[in-house]
Amino acid sequence: MKRLLGLLTSWSERILSAAPPHMQQRARQNARRLMRLVGGNPNLFSQAPAQPRWSESGYIPHQGATLNEAVRRAQAWLLSRQDEAGYWVHELEADTTLTSEYIMLRRFLGLVDLEKQRKAVRHLIEAQLSDGGWPIYHGGPPDISASVKAYFALKLAGISAEEPFMQKAHSVILSKGGVVRANVFTKITLALFDQYDWRGLPTMPAEIILLPPHTFFSLYALSYWSRAVLVPLLIIFNAKPVCRVSMEQGIAELYATPRKDVNFRREPPFRKDQRWLTWQNAFITLDAALKVYDWLVPKGLRKKAIERAAEWMLERMAGEGGLGAIYPAMANSVIALRCLGHETDDALFRKALGEIEALEVHAGDTLHLQPCFSPVWDTPLTLSALIESGLPQDHAALVRAARWILARQCNKVGDWIVSSPNAKPGGWYFQFENEYYPDNDDTAAVVIALSKIVTPEPDLQRIAMQRGAEWTLAMQSSDGGWGAYDKDNNKMLFNQIPFADHRALLDPSTADLAGRELEMLGALGYGLSHPAAVRALRFLRKTQEENGSWYGRWGVNYIYGTWSVLAGLKAIGEDMQAEYVRRAVIWLVSKQNPDGGWGESCLSYAEEEAHGVGLSTASQTAWALIGLLCAGEMESLSVMRGVNYLLRHQDADGSWPEGMHTGTGFPRVFYLRYHGYSQYFPLWALAMYRSLKSKGRSRADEIREHQRMHGHLRLEA
Repeated sequence: MKRLLGLLTSWSERILSAAPPHMQQRARQNARRLMRLVGGNPNLFSQAPAQPRWSESGYIPHQGATLNEAVRRAQAWLLSRQDEAGYWVHELEADTTLTSEYIMLRRFLGLVDLEKQRKAVRHLIEAQLSDGGWPIYHGGPPDISASVKAYFALKLAGISAEEPFMQKAHSVILSKGGVVRANVFTKITLALFDQYDWRGLPTMPAEIILLPPHTFFSLYALSYWSRAVLVPLLIIFNAKPVCRVSMEQGIAELYATPRKDVNFRREPPFRKDQRWLTWQNAFITLDAALKVYDWLVPKGLRKKAIERAAEWMLERMAGEGGLGAIYPAMANSVIALRCLGHETDDALFRKALGEIEALEVHAGDTLHLQPCFSPVWDTPLTLSALIESGLPQDHAALVRAARWILARQCNKVGDWIVSSPNAKPGGWYFQFENEYYPDNDDTAAVVIALSKIVTPEPDLQRIAMQRGAEWTLAMQSSDGGWGAYDKDNNKMLFNQIPFADHRALLDPSTADLAGRELEMLGALGYGLSHPAAVRALRFLRKTQEENGSWYGRWGVNYIYGTWSVLAGLKAIGEDMQAEYVRRAVIWLVSKQNPDGGWGESCLSYAEEEAHGVGLSTASQTAWALIGLLCAGEMESLSVMRGVNYLLRHQDADGSWPEGMHTGTGFPRVFYLRYHGYSQYFPLWALAMYRSLKSKGRSRADEIREHQRMHGHLRLEA
């Protein structure tokens, strides 16, 4: 008890010492109440501490950095990294799986580059955990699939299984059940080298592509990323190509049971639920029937299906970003091209491989792969942060970025037309080029940013914003929310099919996207009465967790989702004192760490106890701060402590260090570290706090008020 009392006293002293003058009295009162509650000495907090120092611009921590100086340095850091073309793009870092797959891909194609392979091997070895495995996020435990891929890639590159670090990896993998416990995508990759049995993989009959778009099992019932990955796989599964490797380079030792004795139909993903009547068991039974069908399908029908799949794939490879502009689909596409007879010196093949090679990141003496590029995401978020930081709305850097991003607007009808036939092109995609797949999140972020910028071409800008807003509003799902790429992509039972052991086959509505759309409507001057807002608010109330938070599909996790929603509610004009809003505020405050920051581990997608829990990061602290500031918490002790956390952790060059994965590709399976998140979000939070302190409103509020006074875009309801 004495130790607990000492900790509480020390904690109270730190909070009190960090409080600004106008918060000292309230802080002392709270500290005295706490001491009385736990039987401590309330007189310890009768007088305000002499430290720290304060100025009009904010707290001056021991480094001597003021709030104004921190904003200025962060602003300069971002401006110095703008590309001459006008955009910003930061590295999008994944785990080691893509690097492992890249080593395998080049070996499969017979295009091994020894220097690249050496650097990739070095990256894998450096990323190995001390226990011998490989994680899928920073600070995470060893993951069976990531570990199997890394181990096999290292063996393909000539690393002996007798190396001590390989023996440690071998032990970890076997302790987790061996190779049969890896996920489906890992097993597909292994089957290409005859290291796993094709019989142990889900059946993917090519004829699925012949189903009409609106049928229940149509290809278009799946998410964009699933379609882009699956279609070339239809070609691959039909050909079942194999790259033979020597026994020394194989992974027979990763089978807990000798491979010849494995019953592949009883291993994941074919392990049945103990309950008899489940969708999982039904789909496993269906897969067995499809395997029989695969032997009996008429050759003419199969030929037609393969031709249709090739046509679909080639049409979407015509741009400059590769199939779907994401690595898994791009890698599958080059293997599919080989199955279709394209040689490695073929122009189309060279183009596709070159688009993959562009994803290489050379860092010192290592090489790793990023899954895609993110300029149309990084750029509008950077713009919003810079505008909030005080940059003039017609600043040359902002205008240059606006012109670049306006040129990225989609003019082509994409796959979205199937789910939303009344929508007209006008969205924005995530990457440098991905015309078939604009998304609602990027489109909303772009419209929000453009609404704050004054360009020399106001009519062009206005038309583009209207087209973008109209497209994304037409994509609102029937439940009132938004998915990322399609409308009503929510046949959740498909996540039970054997192919979907990652449980991310679909693209249903999520709270973080609904929050962004509300923020867009607010940026355009609309309020609570807009029909789309009415439906979205109903969706958000329904999806709020009991503790007050919201799930974050595209960022880790409940901190991300809750910030996104609070920002949207503030922008659309919701009463931020409403009971459900205050519950969200209370939850955020309750998750603040003793150091003043916020953090949340990727583990929060798997374990309820981890919701909102993790080591503090700059990006997640910024999200929490922006959410609280939107909720009117400018004077709260929690906000002050969060601001001081960011001030204390900023580097001298104006950036914030961050090694954690705070972005989400697929929950529980694939996480991302956006290198830009720890730069523009902290600037945004600090600048917003400064604006509220000095003017009583944020820069975004000022711009919205100006729009309301001078009219706004009129969109059809």
